[in-house]
Amino acid sequence: MKINKIKEMSSPDLEKELAELKNELFKLRFSLATNGLDNPMKIKEVKKDIAKIKTILRERELNEVKK
Repeated sequence: MKINKIKEMSSPDLEKELAELKNELFKLRFSLATNGLDNPMKIKEVKKDIAKIKTILRERELNEVKK
């Protein structure tokens, strides 16, 4: 997911996307432990997307406090 796309999304949408990504990460880890993954790099991509969303949410939170 590109950072520009994340910045365009509203905060509630980001919260929803964050929950979905965390669920996907859980499923990927579970799949890796049980039978292996076709693409183990997918875990890394999902973790990076989670970090990007959390960063944008935190920036918005700090901007609200600043105002």
